[in-house]
Amino acid sequence: FQQVAFLNKGLSITLTDERDLEGTGDPVVLTYLYENGLVDYVEYLNSAKKVEAIHDEIISFELEDTERKISLEVAMQWTTSYQESVHTYANTINTHEGGTHEEGFRAALTTLVNKYAREKAILKEKDENLTGDDIREGLTAVISIKLAEPQFEGQTKTKLGNTEAKSFVQRVAGDQLNDWFDRNPSQARDIIRKSLQAAAARMAARKAREQTRR
Repeated sequence: FQQVAFLNKGLSITLTDERDLEGTGDPVVLTYLYENGLVDYVEYLNSAKKVEAIHDEIISFELEDTERKISLEVAMQWTTSYQESVHTYANTINTHEGGTHEEGFRAALTTLVNKYAREKAILKEKDENLTGDDIREGLTAVISIKLAEPQFEGQTKTKLGNTEAKSFVQRVAGDQLNDWFDRNPSQARDIIRKSLQAAAARMAARKAREQTRR
């Protein structure tokens, strides 16, 4: 129920347990209400970990295409963690296996960060591009898409298969993140610095493996 409340901002869900297990005569009442929806979700996920935020503001955006009957809502924040934590939903169903919406998000993120890093000369000409894994290290993100006719695939039917979802998410996420990076240049640099550290660690680990094999 908490997850449903996160995914539908402003929706109030109240659960009442009338079993009186504690013998007080009073029912136990739980209410879930998140006015900021996915932003509150990302905040909740990060507060459960012992990590610091790379940038204070949680990046969030949403867009609806009424003609094509598709909408997207995203909230995301980079942290000092070494793990990525990306949660995806389609019509509020948890898509554990990912799918086209996650592919679109990943593609937009990888393209944008590399393009921005080169434009600002953070990545030099001789430097390799950052990988998607480098960029997503420490990222907490929630991606929620709503479609008129979702197609679920995979063994457990928790993978989104709609092709239009990939192009829609890639376009919207690319535009919105580009806009946020332009408006927050110092925070964008901090995010890229984190990705560069991840790339350096990846290359050092590869060199160590190669030396061990030799």
